[in-house]
Amino acid sequence: MGSGASTHHHFAFQNAEKAFKAAALIQRWYRRYMARLEMRRQCTWSIFQSMEYAGQQDQVKLHDFFSYLVDHFTPSSHSERDFLNRMFTEERIPRDSEVEKCSDYESIEVPDNYTGPRLSFPLLPDHATALVEAFRLKQQLHARYVLNLLHETRKHLVQLPNINRVSTCYSEEITVCGDLHGQLDDLIFIFYKNGLPSPERAYVFNGDFVDRGKDSVEILMVLFAFMLVYPKEFHLNRGNHEDHMVNLRYGFTKEVMQKYKMHGKKILQRLQDVFCWLPLATLVDEKVLILHGGVSDTTDLELLSKLERHKIVSTLRCKTRKENEKQAEEKGKAKQTSSAGSLSPWFLPQSRSLPSSPLHLSSHKTHKAGRSSSVPCSTPLDPRGLSRQARRSVDLELERCRQQAGFPVITEKEEPWVFNPEADSAAGELLEASQEEWRQVVDILWSDPMAQEGCRANTVRGGGCYFGPNVTKQLLQKYNLQFLIRSHECKPEGYEFCHSRKVLTVFSASNYYAVGSNRGAYVKLGPALAPHIVQYQANKATHMLTMRQRISRVEESALRALRGKLFAHSSDLLEEFKKHDNGNTGSITLSDWAAAVESVLHLGLPWRMLRPQLVSSSTDNMLEYKSWLEDLAKEQLSHENIQSSLLETLYRNRSNLETIFRIIDSDHSGFISLDEFRQTWKLFSSHMKMDITDDGICDLARSIDFNKDGHIDINEFLEAVRLVEQSCSEGDAADCPQATNT
Repeated sequence: MGSGASTHHHFAFQNAEKAFKAAALIQRWYRRYMARLEMRRQCTWSIFQSMEYAGQQDQVKLHDFFSYLVDHFTPSSHSERDFLNRMFTEERIPRDSEVEKCSDYESIEVPDNYTGPRLSFPLLPDHATALVEAFRLKQQLHARYVLNLLHETRKHLVQLPNINRVSTCYSEEITVCGDLHGQLDDLIFIFYKNGLPSPERAYVFNGDFVDRGKDSVEILMVLFAFMLVYPKEFHLNRGNHEDHMVNLRYGFTKEVMQKYKMHGKKILQRLQDVFCWLPLATLVDEKVLILHGGVSDTTDLELLSKLERHKIVSTLRCKTRKENEKQAEEKGKAKQTSSAGSLSPWFLPQSRSLPSSPLHLSSHKTHKAGRSSSVPCSTPLDPRGLSRQARRSVDLELERCRQQAGFPVITEKEEPWVFNPEADSAAGELLEASQEEWRQVVDILWSDPMAQEGCRANTVRGGGCYFGPNVTKQLLQKYNLQFLIRSHECKPEGYEFCHSRKVLTVFSASNYYAVGSNRGAYVKLGPALAPHIVQYQANKATHMLTMRQRISRVEESALRALRGKLFAHSSDLLEEFKKHDNGNTGSITLSDWAAAVESVLHLGLPWRMLRPQLVSSSTDNMLEYKSWLEDLAKEQLSHENIQSSLLETLYRNRSNLETIFRIIDSDHSGFISLDEFRQTWKLFSSHMKMDITDDGICDLARSIDFNKDGHIDINEFLEAVRLVEQSCSEGDAADCPQATNT
């Protein structure tokens, strides 16, 4: 008995030892497997983010070029001056008094067969709820109701302060949502999961409602409707994409014109005005600051609370509305005769061909004390200054209440900064916002946090700054805040804490880069102000996929986009490969391949890790680069029946060309008129020192107008570029105009 029991225990011990070894082996294998998946996920994320920021750099360069042309061109007539103004701002925005009288939407008739949603004002909760349901069913709101809603929205926004103040005393909780970017499914999912807005359920939407997604118009209509229904519980902050110049590139302008062909121009004009009036930030219980981008070492909430935000038409160009042309001319002449240190748009890079950016002008006095990308830190106010600021803020609030109650407006001469719409309209003009005010708005809409201490220019985006933990700590202490909530950056989990949990990024557009690429999230704040994060996936298909399947699909999408980017730069890559091929063997090492690709694309990606997915065949650690480029071309040519070199040009420049087309098409008609073409060509010819008559410009326009309808559409514009590229490749390259790096 004893011997049998001993043998039994011995076998049991051996089995247990094997089980432990097997468990350790399985655990080690699983950890390696998960580590590889995480590495693939991070690599895929880097591809998407690098290409997104590269697109923003293309946008900056394009506006560099046009801004340089405009700033160095002297208009010879009133029509030329008007055209240049319309290039970067919509047509003249009506004054407040004109807006009150303006009821152009009333002249638009709604046909009897219209089956979409209908609105009547003042809006009721049922109207807003019905609007959500109608958009879920893919119905479209009639242009009359769109313009009516925008009209009422502007009237409401004009009454709001720059920084909204919200209290948890009046609502059970406050829900903060980040970027939506035209993804209606995410908005509907948030309302389904968290509940529709109500007096007990307040919302703050933190900017970037439009662009990239296909339902930006619908998102705006829903948000504006709920804001009018619940003005005290529903709040909107401006984002960097609530900007008509950004909309030219990222799709919102195109979406409006496609959905509202007849009234799209008028809708865009009203939208630009509404965007300018959106509040800049929201303060919860005087402790939590919600803004779109971030802060800088010079962020001054007192200045932000009193500046006239509607004068900041665009953060891409420090030029604001001017209704008095003579004053604009006088200011322009004064700037031209001023010292060489005069300021220029923030997005102009340092180069020989273009003026330097004020972000890098070390010689300018105002840049010595602070970082190079913003104004210097403001000096602390003395007690008298603080009391004066407090008195002014109280007077501003009293003035706003008087206006809401219908009392006559009282204007004080010693308080010129107090918002007074009637006084503005009576003056007949809108003065420019100062450089300091403009930079303050740029910083809070464009900035990103960084792990390092300090504050430096945001060279990746081209605007705002990177701010470190010390900058956050300084701002929180100065204004007695607990933490910041911001958006502006897509995060894999939909949210991210940084700076010792004092900065919370929330991003609400799930599947932003591709299906399965990221979760969406929103934040709920109760009276204790402890952030409660809720994550979600609006796309049901992702719930059926395993983690490996989801990562593989997203990775495939990222690599497909990256191959398109590589193909778009085939010519540059070939030249760079030849530099590494000293013996003209047609082969280079894989290390040289990685170095050459990075030197051309400047994406900062781990090319050696990506090599197995991008380079299918290599022998002895060598790559036949011409064959590799041919394989890239075959993959793209399988979708397009165009010559390889011409397709490469379109792949590289299509987004820029479409943006150029929309800039030239200043009235957003969808066509370039002869007058628009003539004025633009005068800009180019002046820059290139070419002498061409009006008859020559007309002949050139007719040659591009292939269907002879008197206008140039986007397809004719792209076809003209393709034919020019084809003639240059077939003929003598010396006879073709050379592209200049801007």
